[in-house]
Amino acid sequence: MEKNSQESQGFYKLSWLQRIGFGSGDLAQNLIFQTTCMYLLFFYTDIYGLDAVDVSVMFTVGNVANVIWDPIVGALIDKHNPKLGKYRSYLVFVGIPLSGFAILCFWNGFAPSLLYAYITYIAMTLLYTFINVPYGALNSSLTRDTDEITVLTSVRMFMANCGGLAVGSGLPLLIAYFTDQQSDGLPKDPVAWFTTMTIYAVIGLLLLLFCFSQCKERVVMNAEESANVKISDLWMEFFHNRPLRIIAFFFITAFAMMSIGNAAGAYFMNCNLHGTSEQLSIFMGLGSAPSFIFMPLVPMIKKAIGKKNMFYVFLGIAIVGMAFLYLVAKMEQPSMMLVYIAQFVKSTGVIVATGYMWALVPEVISYGEYKSGKRIAGIVNALTGIFFKAGMTLGSVVAPAILAYVAYNPKTVEQTPEAQEGILWLVCVIPAALLLLAIFIISKYELTDAVIDDINKKIEDRHKQKK
Repeated sequence: MEKNSQESQGFYKLSWLQRIGFGSGDLAQNLIFQTTCMYLLFFYTDIYGLDAVDVSVMFTVGNVANVIWDPIVGALIDKHNPKLGKYRSYLVFVGIPLSGFAILCFWNGFAPSLLYAYITYIAMTLLYTFINVPYGALNSSLTRDTDEITVLTSVRMFMANCGGLAVGSGLPLLIAYFTDQQSDGLPKDPVAWFTTMTIYAVIGLLLLLFCFSQCKERVVMNAEESANVKISDLWMEFFHNRPLRIIAFFFITAFAMMSIGNAAGAYFMNCNLHGTSEQLSIFMGLGSAPSFIFMPLVPMIKKAIGKKNMFYVFLGIAIVGMAFLYLVAKMEQPSMMLVYIAQFVKSTGVIVATGYMWALVPEVISYGEYKSGKRIAGIVNALTGIFFKAGMTLGSVVAPAILAYVAYNPKTVEQTPEAQEGILWLVCVIPAALLLLAIFIISKYELTDAVIDDINKKIEDRHKQKK
């Protein structure tokens, strides 16, 4: 009886099929997102034939366009109620063109046309936003239950890292499988790259359709509340919602760190360690592998030490791993086994901290609803989108700029000591500095589970009184 009463107030419990179905949406998006983060810069400079500075400018233009696009998308999805679902419908409507443009980004038929690269890249990023914002809002529409959201986020990030593993570890192996070229490091056969991306994009589309089929939206605004949503609500929400501002700046820092580190991984293995495709596969795969051990344990870890302490512990672990990786790489004869261990330690910290941060988004949505009376989940996710893209922009500028500064030569794996040091800074030093900043930012977050549970109950009591 108590369970039914709680569920009638929005505190829904989900089945494992629903949790996995929701998580498959992030798995799908990461087959595209992680590919662009880890390999698109390498593809553009070493295969498509663009200058690193031109790529840096293009990435910046794309991310600036998204800063304008995010609030439009957020207001649009909050204001409208499509028949297939307020948020989940976009998984179908936008999933098809997103998959198509992701494939086109890795086609070199017009190489080295900068115009073609601009059109396909920016279209892909705008479409990704049109999936990512409603998908993020979908999380908060399934339940208000904080424990359920923790489990849901753990499943989601577990599956997101399955996507990261499929990209980081699987992509180099698939490219090597689809080419006959013999080369040092990652093969540069454009047909093999295009074929691999086509496979990933098609699988991603099928997973988006599965996610759509398993998600049921139950905590959403009604039509009357939706009609009152305006784009200006985004800025009002930002200025009046302090917890949102804190996680927004955390997102900037976290995504800048991931963008810089991920983009440099292929260069690090190719040029600093002269690794094979198989070794690159293992190294990049270890960037996701810890999720299979630690993400299922997140609900238990959070319960034992609290969410703030969990952030402190795992961000600290990531910094230790980065320091270890730097020291190993500076050895006269770096041991690949030690490189793998350092990568695993670093990734353990990064995965748990940056994975669990998504569980904070439904909390600030509820806080905003409590303060303003509007559950503008789309707009809040658009705001977090703006800030994670700001972080991505920072990363997309820093990585190619440093490569240009240290005179990286894409025509050979033999680089100068200065170029190797620059790559090492991208992999270890700059990300570690950003994580120290992230620790300071998250220390200011004040919404405990008890506070959020109380806020959600008060919101549901309001709805009851209106009825």
